[in-house]
Amino acid sequence: MAAPNSPVDQVENSSDIPPARNGEGSSPHAIPGRKYGWLSRLRSYFIFDPLIWLYTLVLGLAALPGGLFDRDKRRLHWFSYAWSWLIMESIFAPVTVSGLKKIDTTKPNVYAVNHGSALDIPVLYVNLPFQFRIAFKKELLAYPVVGWQLKRSGQICLDQQNPSRSVGSIRSALKGLKAGIPLVIFPEGGRTDDGYIKPFLPGAFFLAIKAQVDIVPVALVGTYELLPMDTYHIKCRPLEMRVGDPIPTAGMTMQDLEAVSKKVQSSLEALYYGPSQVSP
Repeated sequence: MAAPNSPVDQVENSSDIPPARNGEGSSPHAIPGRKYGWLSRLRSYFIFDPLIWLYTLVLGLAALPGGLFDRDKRRLHWFSYAWSWLIMESIFAPVTVSGLKKIDTTKPNVYAVNHGSALDIPVLYVNLPFQFRIAFKKELLAYPVVGWQLKRSGQICLDQQNPSRSVGSIRSALKGLKAGIPLVIFPEGGRTDDGYIKPFLPGAFFLAIKAQVDIVPVALVGTYELLPMDTYHIKCRPLEMRVGDPIPTAGMTMQDLEAVSKKVQSSLEALYYGPSQVSP
């Protein structure tokens, strides 16, 4: 519980009420009446997917020498941006961004993002106009090229099975925040399997409170429907990135962790389940 007179004493209760499902097997941002048949599958399997693998291989290998002597990781961040831009330009999924202009992007905020798809990462790299680090699961290191780039570019590796092994990464993330490098986290701990936001992991905002930086909720809308788990079928559709108001942690302690987590989840859910700002 939050300490008396905490900045998060008044926590909204909307996160305690799960949104209603729209029917068996439905997802929250499915486009009514839109069908993705065999032509869509062929386009994805024989055009989109091979292009993504090609971009990953070529830019991943090019980044290896490009990252030498790259102490501030700016060149490696550029390679990630270029990889992401090529993907987003190839898959016909335009992104509408709202709310970002009200954020002071020069500050080392922690950006809390819902995780609906493997394509969340390209969306973030293309649409967040600053260098940042991402907290990712250790399992991604097993992927050739992708794992190399994650490790070399200074991203934050978290071992959810053995948290004690993440101490070094956590220290690195904290040092980065204090040095002015924003951090992107997925507080659900993994991708959703049905398009609905899952409960946040305990301690997801430990670093934000420790560094006394603001938490900015970011809702990625439509990425689950674009590419859900356990498939390679990319379904072309418009996306949204909705940025919420910053939630300060100044003056908070670890006693406020649960309350601030509820507040961020409530804000993120309001953004995510709110009405669409773009036409299908």
